[in-house]
Amino acid sequence: MRTALALGRQALGTTWPNPAVGCVLVAANGLVAAHGVTGAGGRPHAETQALAQVGNRAPGGTAYVTLEPCAHDGATPSCARKLAEAGIGRVVVGARDPDPRTDGAGAALLADAGVRVTHGPHEDDARRLHAGHLCRVRLGRPQVTLKLAASLDGQIATAAGTSQWLTGPLARQHAHLLRARHDAILVGAGTVLRDDPELTCRLPGLADRSPVRVVMIGAETPLPSGRLVATLGNAPLWLLVTAARRPDTRELQAAGAQVVEVAADSRGRPSLGPALATLGARGLTSVLVEGGQAIATALLWHRQVDALVWYGTDAVVGGDGLAAVGALGRTALAETTDFRTVRARRLGPDHVRFLERAP
Repeated sequence: MRTALALGRQALGTTWPNPAVGCVLVAANGLVAAHGVTGAGGRPHAETQALAQVGNRAPGGTAYVTLEPCAHDGATPSCARKLAEAGIGRVVVGARDPDPRTDGAGAALLADAGVRVTHGPHEDDARRLHAGHLCRVRLGRPQVTLKLAASLDGQIATAAGTSQWLTGPLARQHAHLLRARHDAILVGAGTVLRDDPELTCRLPGLADRSPVRVVMIGAETPLPSGRLVATLGNAPLWLLVTAARRPDTRELQAAGAQVVEVAADSRGRPSLGPALATLGARGLTSVLVEGGQAIATALLWHRQVDALVWYGTDAVVGGDGLAAVGALGRTALAETTDFRTVRARRLGPDHVRFLERAP
């Protein structure tokens, strides 16, 4: 199962709208016979990939799958049916799939065919791997991960607005890998105006893993220009706009940007809830939020952040800098325990902490 999970992690960011599933087939003699992972764009499924390699070694074997095999038949038979028809004797499932087309039905189909089904080894890791898929099925929106790079005192820029580079090269490289493992990056138009970012993955060999770049356009904020527009051929660019701003985006749309209209909030900006729901409806399962302070604060205020990646430095910027998070209006300490650290590591002089929403 650990191998299947590693396979799935390698495909994160490439399989939406489907989950990045890993599968390992072990023959009856106990030797690994095949492995598979969900293909780019969501097809073929991991089980299909593995069965295509296994040959005559499937009968009596065991399939280790990070997510419950799908139960619904479409253009091809369901993965649960394929496993049963191949003669697999046992299926070990990492996490149950809440998709109503499968939710328990995949395991039931296997059991009805005489296949033994085991649930739960490394379930927490499997659920983390498939957090985006689970979030999209249950909440109708992608998993939201907020990325922050801050000083020891929680600042993301100096009083003069300088933020490049707060962290060192290793931390910045790690952040690019984080981009490659998400379906999309979300930023506000203010960040685009201030930093002129490219928002692509620029690690050697991973240029084709750049995610969809999503920019929220406020009531009066300038439209994207600079490197985001210059690199339209390298990665998709989606603009989240209200009906009032849509006419302003005609030139960008003609240049290749996709314009996504969402409902406006009371200040004429794209409303967060409908915006995230729209991204989920378009197939995105995971969104990495890279700034700035306003969008980070808004997401935390509305408790729409599922995970947080905190890059920390030992620098002290001071209270006249720009804080990573603005006012949240919380007066009781009990309201502040949103996240818990699940792992941490050093990155040269910096460190990174991975946090998930506390239960």
